[in-house]
Amino acid sequence: MHSFKELVEEFERHLMAHPFPSAPDTLYEPCRYIIDLGGKRIRPVLCLMSNELIGELNTDAWHGAAAIELFHNYTLIHDDIMDNAPLRRGKPTIHARYGMTAGILSGDVMSIYAYEQLAQIKQALAPILSLFNKTAIQVCEGQQLDMDFELRNDVSIDEYIHMITLKTSVLLACSLKMGALLGGSTGGNADKLYEFGKNLGIAFQLQDDYLDAFGETDRLGKQKGGDIKANKKTYLLLRALENANDSHKKEIAYWLQNDAEEKVHAMLSIFTESGADVLCREAVEHYSNKAFDCLEDVAILGKRKAALHELASYLLQRDK
Repeated sequence: MHSFKELVEEFERHLMAHPFPSAPDTLYEPCRYIIDLGGKRIRPVLCLMSNELIGELNTDAWHGAAAIELFHNYTLIHDDIMDNAPLRRGKPTIHARYGMTAGILSGDVMSIYAYEQLAQIKQALAPILSLFNKTAIQVCEGQQLDMDFELRNDVSIDEYIHMITLKTSVLLACSLKMGALLGGSTGGNADKLYEFGKNLGIAFQLQDDYLDAFGETDRLGKQKGGDIKANKKTYLLLRALENANDSHKKEIAYWLQNDAEEKVHAMLSIFTESGADVLCREAVEHYSNKAFDCLEDVAILGKRKAALHELASYLLQRDK
């Protein structure tokens, strides 16, 4: 069994061995730029780890992992455009650096290259394509719901959990199930790994909500309080609205309509005073426990699952 670090290094070599074309540079330079920004490569490595959980790593798993990473970066490019985000991984976003047209087109072509990687898979291609396509559709649905929620004042907690499941967690779940299927796994173990990834993804996103508000800017690699400034219906905001007294409700309503410099500080105070910060941390714990229970149910020796357990623990404590 390989460690997470070893698989990241191997995956980087695999990704660099399939470079984008040199021309037109105006199309492919932005693609190279976002790939070179790095990131933890969590999603592709989850595919590789679940593949090795079943047996020896195989060639198909590397293609599946590359497809996952290319698709993920495509979604980041377009999400940043929709969110008008200035930073990604501590650097200018593609549309900020290269312009809106480059952002749209480079994202589009990256999604096509993801399918080019899938086309090279030799076994179980039909179920893999079905899983990948379903996931891609769900990610788009989740992003649209996220945008829709910005225009609504009646979003429920259940609706929010559904949205982040689609937008964020299903891709983690897909990565794990894809690797297992490419390793010849039975439906049972593959499905349990999917549920592990789904609940891990929900916990991961809820923690991201928390860190966006309360994390350290230099460790986030993105704009602190960006969700607050964009009036995102995060778990923190929804819980604050649920628990708010009349005074807090008036303050929240005011800040949702204003963008003064002190907005982030004021909203953080409301999150704390309403107990939303504590409830968010409790929700992270709830979905973390569900994820680890699902991993425990995978019918494979515990020592072979240790690396996945360790990675999940790291992801859910990345602010420490």
